[in-house]
Amino acid sequence: MNIDFRFGNKRFYDDKRFKRGFSKSGDFTLMESELLSLYGETMRALDAGEILPEGEQEKRFLLVCSQQIEPEGRLEKIWMKYKKLAQTRRRFHTLNSRGKPSADNFQSEDDTFIIEDD
Repeated sequence: MNIDFRFGNKRFYDDKRFKRGFSKSGDFTLMESELLSLYGETMRALDAGEILPEGEQEKRFLLVCSQQIEPEGRLEKIWMKYKKLAQTRRRFHTLNSRGKPSADNFQSEDDTFIIEDD
């Protein structure tokens, strides 16, 4: 895997959207979460226009961010996946139903069992 991309000045975290970290979110593989942590600060700064691209991969990354070309490289795909997940609202699914059970649906134990005397 040949990556010609600058490391970030610090590890990249998004405590607002991924409170438990990228690797524990269930959305990223371990490799994706590690690459996002290492290069994410640089990718964020490039995407926000805070720094200028230095190499060919960083120039191509800007074209991907502006949706002029499709992502092909691993970092490009990870960043686009991160942006999509960060911008969309997470769905929360439960196993409980929304309706409340009514008391009329249940029979009392006295009605259910008949005790016969001998």
